[in-house]
Amino acid sequence: MKYACRTLLIFLWEFYGIMKKFALIVAGGNGTRMGAPISKQYLPIGRRPVLMHTLEKFHNTDPMIDLTLVIPEGDFVFWGKLCEEHAFSVPHHLVSGGRSRFQSVKNGLNSISDSQGIVAIHDGVRPFVSREVILESFLEAEKKGSAITVIPLKDSIRKLTDDGKSVFKERQYYRLVQTPQTFDLSKIKKAFEVQELAQFTDDATVYEHQGWQVHLISGNLENIKITTPEDLEYADFLIGKKSN
Repeated sequence: MKYACRTLLIFLWEFYGIMKKFALIVAGGNGTRMGAPISKQYLPIGRRPVLMHTLEKFHNTDPMIDLTLVIPEGDFVFWGKLCEEHAFSVPHHLVSGGRSRFQSVKNGLNSISDSQGIVAIHDGVRPFVSREVILESFLEAEKKGSAITVIPLKDSIRKLTDDGKSVFKERQYYRLVQTPQTFDLSKIKKAFEVQELAQFTDDATVYEHQGWQVHLISGNLENIKITTPEDLEYADFLIGKKSN
């Protein structure tokens, strides 16, 4: 039933179209947990840098999505050389990242001159987001103002208390948050006009700070965030699996 619903969403997308679509691919990490000489977003999976797979996923979903890549300004030349080396031709704009993810997203949003549209904000090191999730996020954000991808927890969870004890929690009331987090462009731009706060752990919390309720949609389990060497090995496995 869920698959049939997403097939219908794809039909509606392709037949009717929606507002102008943007995607910010944010990749400002330095890869310290990866222990690699270069940032994790430039490490290869399937013989190409992670970022290329991510940008390609959005472009292949809909070539009309206006793509912006937010990376450290000091990486611009390096990224250009990687694109030449791999003959990477997906159209995208480069924007300089900030000192935090909040600042990087804000820079990306400020680079969009349009005031109306739908924008997906996505981690550059999540190259396995599905086409169906991308499509649904744009459609739901147009209807509801936001679309935040989440997946259910599979394991039991416990909350640690200040006195060193732990308390069991019902996992059905919790969700793991992924990206893309997709929004009405004018509303998310307004949300990012505020000063950065410690509670802003993602774009949804910035949006919520305005008093707006976020709308959740189902993500896909393969949409992992590549952070550790183990994640990179699993990513290589997924690339090989898709190739076969």
